[in-house]
Amino acid sequence: MDEYIEKHLIDILNAATEVESYFADAPKRFQDFQNDMLRQRAVERNVEIMGEAINRILKHDPDFSLPNSRAIIATRNRVIHGYDSVTTEFIWSLIVRHIPALKKDVEALLSDNN
Repeated sequence: MDEYIEKHLIDILNAATEVESYFADAPKRFQDFQNDMLRQRAVERNVEIMGEAINRILKHDPDFSLPNSRAIIATRNRVIHGYDSVTTEFIWSLIVRHIPALKKDVEALLSDNN
């Protein structure tokens, strides 16, 4: 794996880790998240970063294999361009299901590279 791809994978990993840190001091509860606009926007920003990093990786190497990469890019586009269709439930599903899976996939790619 070249340095360009590795740098962007690290950006994805850092963004996912940052999202996890938003819940480090308390249990993950949807109702708390639903009432916390600041945390919602912070997660959205990190989703944008993850999607853009994957987009750049695939532009650099269209054959690069990362599970659900197109869906992640589509999610980034939805957050940015379809912001009015992004619900709190949608963002929550990213937090509890999709971001942890992406983080594991990226960690595996980075560990395979070392």
